[in-house]
Amino acid sequence: MAWQNKQNRLLFLFEYTTVKYVGTQNKKIGLLYRIFQLTIMGYLIGWVFLKNKGYQVKDDTLESSVVTKAKGVARVNTTDSNLWGPEDYVFPNQGENFLSIATNFIETPNQKLGNCSENPEVPNNTCSKDEECTVGEAVRAGNGIKTGICLETHNGTCEIYGWCPTEIHRDPDPATIVREAENFTLYIRNFIRFSQLNFSTSNVPKENRSLYLKNCLYDETVCPYCPIFRLGDIVNKTGNKFEEMALKGGSIGVLIEWLCDLDVDSECRPHYSFVRLGSDVPVPIAINCLLRFARYFTDVAGDRRRIFYKVFGIHLEIMVFGMARKFCIIPTIVNIASALTLMAAVSM
Repeated sequence: MAWQNKQNRLLFLFEYTTVKYVGTQNKKIGLLYRIFQLTIMGYLIGWVFLKNKGYQVKDDTLESSVVTKAKGVARVNTTDSNLWGPEDYVFPNQGENFLSIATNFIETPNQKLGNCSENPEVPNNTCSKDEECTVGEAVRAGNGIKTGICLETHNGTCEIYGWCPTEIHRDPDPATIVREAENFTLYIRNFIRFSQLNFSTSNVPKENRSLYLKNCLYDETVCPYCPIFRLGDIVNKTGNKFEEMALKGGSIGVLIEWLCDLDVDSECRPHYSFVRLGSDVPVPIAINCLLRFARYFTDVAGDRRRIFYKVFGIHLEIMVFGMARKFCIIPTIVNIASALTLMAAVSM
């Protein structure tokens, strides 16, 4: 008897109950029921599947590699050359996801190692006696090492050992702008991979690649997928004038966005946009100076000399981001099941 009672208590584990439905001919309730059904179906088809593509899985872990190459030549008026090529105006020399193109410069020619007065514009370098010029002390933000002599005849500055005459300090001159730089071209080759979906591609077409690259130039309307850009067009698309930016320099972000629908072969193309970086705050001229470099030579007397350049230009930072989508049965079933559950709740 006790065993039978124990069995009866365990039978509830195997019970199954159903919902009891009541049919009614009430027009208001029936209309409300159909409105709820249509709303849920519209949400599933319109919002979940068509708008948000809920039948797809997404991958936003984009792996990217960028190679850049600049081309173009320009006439310049410098001591050592009158023609610049990419090897002269592009920094760094190897193409990466960033590069700087020189558009203006200040030249200090014919420097030689020796003793001379420090530039009077260098801060904290004035003196009235030799004791104020510590021997062997490097001049902060200056051009050499103090020799211990105060040159009162040179605006009361300390004598230094360094490359003399010291660097010329002045504002960039519009006369030295590399005006041909506006027509320089920048080739950006971008390789991407979505690791979760095991998909990779690049922004250069696989077929007729050489012929395509020889004849195309990026245009947002006519040729939106060409990876070759005119420098002047890049600057103009940021809302700035090339000559103004070329004078003192500036920084531009080249944004490459990939929004890929892998269920459609043609829906994985890059979208390019351009933005001026740091344009919302005043930027001192010194920050816009890209770099300083020197070119060395030996004169007829056998002395080592150099030409010193302070270069201004346009810094380009290539930033890649994006997302890929592809059909997957799991999110499809989950979304359909969610909609059916809502339908059942409406019936109850």
